[in-house]
Amino acid sequence: MCGITGWVSFDRDLRAEAAAVDAMTETMACRGPDDRGTWIEGPAALGHRRLAIIDLPGGRQPMTARTPDGTVALVYSGEAYNFTELRRELIGRGHRFTTDSDTEVVLRAYLEWGEELAERLNGMYAFALWDGRRDALVMVRDRMGIKPFSYYPTPDGVLFGSEPKAILANPLARARVGIDGLRELFAMVKTPGHAVWDGMYEVEPGTVLTVDRQGLRRRVYWRLETRPHPDDRATTIATVRTLLDDIVRRQLVADVPRCTLLSGGLDSSAMTALAARQLGEHGERVRSFAVDFAGQADNFVADELRATPDTPFVHDVARASGTDHQDIVLDAQALADPGVRAEVIRARDLPMGFGDMDASLLLLFRAIREHSTVALSGESADEVFGGYLQFFDEEVRGADTFPWLVRFGRHFGDDTGILSPALTRALNLGAYIADGYRTAVAGIPRLDGESDLEYRMRQICHLHLTRFVRLLLDRKDRASMAVGLEVRVPFCDHRLVEYVYNAPWSLKSFDGREKSLLREATADLIPQSVYDRVKSPYPSTQDPAYAVVLQKHVKDLLAAPSHPVFDLVDRERVHQAAHRDTPRITQPSRRGLERTLDLALWLDLYKPEISLT
Repeated sequence: MCGITGWVSFDRDLRAEAAAVDAMTETMACRGPDDRGTWIEGPAALGHRRLAIIDLPGGRQPMTARTPDGTVALVYSGEAYNFTELRRELIGRGHRFTTDSDTEVVLRAYLEWGEELAERLNGMYAFALWDGRRDALVMVRDRMGIKPFSYYPTPDGVLFGSEPKAILANPLARARVGIDGLRELFAMVKTPGHAVWDGMYEVEPGTVLTVDRQGLRRRVYWRLETRPHPDDRATTIATVRTLLDDIVRRQLVADVPRCTLLSGGLDSSAMTALAARQLGEHGERVRSFAVDFAGQADNFVADELRATPDTPFVHDVARASGTDHQDIVLDAQALADPGVRAEVIRARDLPMGFGDMDASLLLLFRAIREHSTVALSGESADEVFGGYLQFFDEEVRGADTFPWLVRFGRHFGDDTGILSPALTRALNLGAYIADGYRTAVAGIPRLDGESDLEYRMRQICHLHLTRFVRLLLDRKDRASMAVGLEVRVPFCDHRLVEYVYNAPWSLKSFDGREKSLLREATADLIPQSVYDRVKSPYPSTQDPAYAVVLQKHVKDLLAAPSHPVFDLVDRERVHQAAHRDTPRITQPSRRGLERTLDLALWLDLYKPEISLT
């Protein structure tokens, strides 16, 4: 796992711009603490920061291959889980390898198959190749968008990076956010390709972008396709289990310590149990980690989203699977620490508004990094198997909008209520969300004979797999890579995604519950308590002390009335929330406080130019 960046400028020799390339590369130091490298040749410059996972001494980058017609250079972030098979095939085709790394496999695969190598990869990746044989830059992103990848077209080429911060370090890039960027920031809809920053875009998942002197060309090599599902229930359950066994086995491959993220839910419990069984075959014991909050047992109150605390279920799984388990317990002061908040914003490059859930994720990952370099996560199983409560909500099924927004609004309220009236009017979020929703559902095919309910559930599943999950994947990647931890997501394997997506809803929920297929496919592995547990999302602290600390920090901010954050938020509403009695702090008020503090720190750290026109 690594951080990549680069610059292509067809009108200049970038050897004179080495300092700028170095600056771009160094912004990725958190993603790659183990090594750094740059490569410059004529119009192309590549930078790399490395987190060593496979072939620790042999996988240095940028990696080059010299051919009679020119040099091909690669910077690569991610993992190709089928690199062993590809390496074997390439050797059969006459290629000779000097390392054991998957990076060299990707480079040699490009030499053999060109841009079509993308279709052959199984994994999570974002990589760029400078092909000196034809003076072209080829950028490739994995099918589900697990690894982030941004680019910024320039008059004579392009800038790119794993994260926006690498691009913004180049003097050609302008740190500006316009009205559409702000809409994307507050709408929680994840428009494909949108990067919030003006002039910047994301390489879309499943896409190859090629930049040469003629301009930029885009080729989609994978998209979520609708197909008939011929298998019966028993066959489907067996196929899911076979796929999961193969996926977890592949994703446990590493030359560094591994672990699992364990929440006590069905997803992480099944994955941990599979990992424990497979490592146990080799005499190894899997490590597992869970997040918890000081006083959570005393403060926990069941609500619509979370009926039970995680910890008892976590411990059931740890005992059943024999994991070497550790709870990471966080208190209110740590969650609200301004230094942690600043780290989260630097990691995300944006104030995304997940509050204590972002802070706890970063602190969890930092603690894990003291013991492990690779962690397996249950992320995306809810999107794949239909695990969220909104899948079963009649109001959601009938709503003409993104499904998650209905339940989020019901439970959390509208944290945009803290925004200034002028900004609220300029954003016109209702119209932005409605336009995005119409565009998103317009391209979802319907099978012949598919009932109205089945088609509606197909739409809901498709929206979660192509929009919502990308918010969560980006969040997890940024928080983990901020501390140099590689998080792998087995449930994002495209073979599993394709197969389960096309299973009809009646099969996905055959017992009237969420994630029926996953539950039955792993029933022999998980404790009965987890088998019976109702879905509970990532935990959030209920400690009243957390809101008290938030209020104190916001009061400090209010003491600086000239702060630019008050151009974006309504000072009077912020004042009311900061002085409300703690027992009366509602979820919308708490989220408004968090959003205000996030925006203020982002403005301080990035000093973006904000335009409302």
